[in-house]
Amino acid sequence: MSKERLDKVLANMGYGTRKEVKSLVRSGVVLVNGNKVKDFSMHVEPEKDIIEVDGEILQYKKYIYVMLNKPQGVISATEDDYDETVVDILPDEYRIFMPSPVGRLDKDTEGLLILTNDGELNHLLLSPKRHVPKKYFAKVQGVVTEDDVNKFKKGVVLDDGYKTMPAELTILKSDEISEIELVIYEGKYHQVKRMFEAVGKKVIYLKRIEMGPLKLDENLKLGESRELTEEEVELLYSAVKK
Repeated sequence: MSKERLDKVLANMGYGTRKEVKSLVRSGVVLVNGNKVKDFSMHVEPEKDIIEVDGEILQYKKYIYVMLNKPQGVISATEDDYDETVVDILPDEYRIFMPSPVGRLDKDTEGLLILTNDGELNHLLLSPKRHVPKKYFAKVQGVVTEDDVNKFKKGVVLDDGYKTMPAELTILKSDEISEIELVIYEGKYHQVKRMFEAVGKKVIYLKRIEMGPLKLDENLKLGESRELTEEEVELLYSAVKK
């Protein structure tokens, strides 16, 4: 079991900056296994040792995994000087872990976004070698046809000459404003929008509904988030480690 400095553990759990945490420890309100400590640099086993702060027992977690139903108007970043970010709209209890979005959704795209401070899982989910499927629902200006389905199945050439991997297009409604579901296995810039542009149509609404084995929780309203269950985290890991 790994040991970490006490001040780092407390800072990671939201008890303040490293400087504020050092003052907190010096004040004598921190106990480790029932013993008052004033050495903020001491090493502890946070998953084993009982750490108390001002009478409250620390419930330690190293990693956090959050599902967000991303609304339009926020950007998929940890910080930005101009726009509100997906991290900005998380509850404080999640933000203290400083999670990062796994990949990105465009500013005007809604739906499933995973945020985590687990760098390994983030990397695996985004690795081009893993081909993690991502499913979208979209409204498209223009009549989507079976010909489009066949073109997407073979891969379409984008405006920069890149040919996409085969994608699975399902027509839900074919009309002047069509409704579709699309599964892609890569994550090129504005890929869904550009794929439809390649067949002469325009995406006017886009929402991600699945990533790998994980589906967007229908109970989450736009802007709401929740922690993933242990089973959901295991599902994600099993999907990328096959």
